Amino acid sequence: MSAESQPKVPRFLSLVRVNFSHLSPEDRAKYPFVEQRPYIFFGEIPNMAGHCVVADHKSGQIYSGYHIENFEEIPVDET
Repeated sequence: MSAESQPKVPRFLSLVRVNFSHLSPEDRAKYPFVEQRPYIFFGEIPNMAGHCVVADHKSGQIYSGYHIENFEEIPVDET
């Protein structure tokens, strides 16, 4: 996989949203996330490459072990 095709990793402590565009509706239903809700990105889990920790911005609920490519940083003009 080339560097251009790899998803961009959100910055530490940035606001992110879920991007499930590459998942089927059945797979989307398995995740506890709400589309368009902001989450705080804490980063990749060092010994679980490709997986991250996020927190729900509203409730503070922590989620870990989800694929980084399922999250995209929210642009500043949308925050």
